[in-house]
Amino acid sequence: MTGVDDALGPLFLLILLGAVLGWRRWPGGDFWPRMEGVIYYLLFPAMLVSTLATANVDDVPLGRLAIALLGVMIGFALLLWRSQHWLGLDGATFTSVFQGALRFNTYVGVAGAAAIHGSSGATVAAVAVALMVPVVNILCVASFIAAGTLGRAGLGRSLLALIRNPLILACVLGIVLNLTGTGLPGWSGRAIDLLGDAALPLGLVAVGVALRPHSLMRQDRGVWTANLIKLVLTPALVLGLTFLLRLDPVSRDVALLFAALPTATSAYILARQLGGDADLMAALITGQTLLAMITLPIWLLLTG
Repeated sequence: MTGVDDALGPLFLLILLGAVLGWRRWPGGDFWPRMEGVIYYLLFPAMLVSTLATANVDDVPLGRLAIALLGVMIGFALLLWRSQHWLGLDGATFTSVFQGALRFNTYVGVAGAAAIHGSSGATVAAVAVALMVPVVNILCVASFIAAGTLGRAGLGRSLLALIRNPLILACVLGIVLNLTGTGLPGWSGRAIDLLGDAALPLGLVAVGVALRPHSLMRQDRGVWTANLIKLVLTPALVLGLTFLLRLDPVSRDVALLFAALPTATSAYILARQLGGDADLMAALITGQTLLAMITLPIWLLLTG
């Protein structure tokens, strides 16, 4: 397990550094909200474009990877929709449980894949992002629609945000550049690489800044349901599928890593804007991020 610890340990330290900076409110003002915007709209898309545009994606078992990751995600989405009344969740609470159970922290996933398997891991991770980000965004918007928390204006705004999602656009651009053989010509390749290199460390620190320790006091059925699905059931099913589908070790590890990731910090903003339970979402983000520091190495240990 030492190798896994050595790979993931520095990532968790950056998250904890961010938690300390957030607690100290340093450097203050609106620095971190603005920095999160730079990471989300510029640095991380640059990393995805750089990886996908130049990667040999022919080596990635795209179909089997999609079955393992998207099959389990869609399965749990349907299960949650069918179980809403049985769980006794109102509309706002349901949307936050839904996001907590399905969304994943992309920064931690890509950084972890690169730390464990280098460039080959980063390539598979970028493909996983291209597969999962559009699907999870569509499912989450659908959950708000089904819960009735969106007005007409809210529905239009959320659909427009989905179309303009910078991660989706970056994946499309990177894939087009790859398939057309264009790549990243001239100085653009190195420039985009440099932007992408800044994305992961700053993204991990921003994850820590977004944590809300006071929200950990909330422990109810919604918290337990989302955490059970996200940190236990999803990785267990994906791990089983990776063996059944005979994925290679790199693809298997990356699939398991993405399945076991804590939910995304951006889910809090979506909950606040679209009528979800923002307090519950803060509790899920904080609790899952801290728990994942224990569960992620354990899951990866099971792959040998």
